[in-house]
Parts: sequence; structure tokens; C-alpha cells
Amino acid sequence: MLKQLVIVWVVVAAAIALAAAIVPSVEIEGGVVSLLGVALIFGLVNALIGPLIRLISLPLTAVTLGLFGLVINGALLGITAALTDALDVGGVISTILAAVVISAVTTLLVLFVGRFFGPEID
Repeated sequence: MLKQLVIVWVVVAAAIALAAAIVPSVEIEGGVVSLLGVALIFGLVNALIGPLIRLISLPLTAVTLGLFGLVINGALLGITAALTDALDVGGVISTILAAVVISAVTTLLVLFVGRFFGPEID
């Protein structure tokens, strides 16, 4: 289980790094250690605050056929940026775009890494 946690943590860190490289106004200050710290904080925010926000906004997400989920992911990324000095996000649109990139890259990398380490990573 610890191996799986570390693998997903590194995958999320790689996704955040790629989002910072692709989206112009998203920046990571520092090196690999600060990137891993941002990924850790992002994971904690998603695990602790994410379910509550998703539950509260469930009616709005249902009305928009799931598109409001993108705004929720952007808000969680904004909360992460507020909690750490190493992550700087721009405006609302760039934050939502970065959250979409992080979600897509994390999904693809977890599926790809799951092929090598077995189905327990998925």
C-alpha cells in the first residue's frame, strides 16, 4: 500500500509539473522537493475538502451535466495555491485549465503505470 501511495504521489507531482509547463500563468517555485510538497498538499486538499465541496455542489453539477466539476477541481487547486508559497496560479480560467490538465495527465499516467505495477495502482 505504501508503494502505491508513493507512486500516485509522484504521478500527481509529474502532472502538476506538466500543467505548470503547459499553462502560462501557473508556476512552481523551487525544485523537486517543493513540487512534491505541492503534490502532497494537493492530495490532502482533494482528500479532506474535496468530498465535502463535491457533495454540497452535487445539484449544480447534475444540472450542468458534470461541467461544474471542472470549477470544483479549479477551486481545489486554488485552495492548494493559497496554502503553499511554492505554487502560483493565475486567474480563474487558467486555474481551471491547469486542473483539467492535472486530472487528465494523472488519469493517463496512473493507467500507464498500473500496467507495469499491477492492477492495485488503478
